[in-house]
Amino acid sequence: MRDRLRFAAFGGGLVVLLGAALGIGALVGDPGGRGPEFSVTGHDESHRSTGLSGSDSGYTLADLSAPESPNRAGPLRFRIIGPDGAPVTRFAIRHEKPLHLIVARTDAAEYRHAHPAMAADGTWSVDWTWAAPGTYRVFADFAPGDGSDDLVLSGTVTVAGDEPARPLPPAAETASVDGYQVRMRDDSGDLRFTVTRDGRPVTDLEPYLGAYAHLVGLHSPSLAYLHAHPQGEVGRTSPGPEVAFHVEPPTPGPYRLYFEFAHGGSVHKAEFTREFAPVPPPAHSGGHHR
Repeated sequence: MRDRLRFAAFGGGLVVLLGAALGIGALVGDPGGRGPEFSVTGHDESHRSTGLSGSDSGYTLADLSAPESPNRAGPLRFRIIGPDGAPVTRFAIRHEKPLHLIVARTDAAEYRHAHPAMAADGTWSVDWTWAAPGTYRVFADFAPGDGSDDLVLSGTVTVAGDEPARPLPPAAETASVDGYQVRMRDDSGDLRFTVTRDGRPVTDLEPYLGAYAHLVGLHSPSLAYLHAHPQGEVGRTSPGPEVAFHVEPPTPGPYRLYFEFAHGGSVHKAEFTREFAPVPPPAHSGGHHR
């Protein structure tokens, strides 16, 4: 069975104007928190990106800085520069946040999902400590507040130290995290994740960023990026034990998948390795051209 996934960027349709310093953001693991006020706008998901460029559609990830060595606390900072050359300060809300930050080492062995805060000058920042040396790619997943398409921009940070790259873990259908067991299976193109604990199905998953789970995938070795959200809707779809996704990877090959879900007041992350075959081109329905 050929694995087919459709890439999906953050959904939603809200705009926030962040005109004052909002302090330091929170790392994944803090599903709560009070956010700024926002207003409604439209949403267009037609644009897709692998996230491997620092510039796209006139927007640029700029002034990226972070601690230079492991176990040294400090801010991770950056700005988004718009087509007019000025820092962007108006963003659409996507799954309860104006910007989602994904940081991963190039071997996909280290991964974090964070939500920084923006100051009045457009500088985003979050408290940061590297756990290990290596080269990391920093992804900013956002949508400008002017109605532009969703974008994923990235840059790299090199953290001092010597540590060999780790091989991608072998593919497996199950993963364990924090006392939970998560099983992944393919169902005619959908990826379905079933969450259990002590052999019992978890039927009360908690909303996290407006959904019962999120799925991030990073291609190995390129780190081409996908971020998907589950089928269904909080309050209408059953809150577990199964969560289904239908996404398409931006490129075929091996991926490290990070399945994030909330339960017991905390966010948990189960990791999987998955190989995706090329998606065949659509069948040609017209006549032959000579």
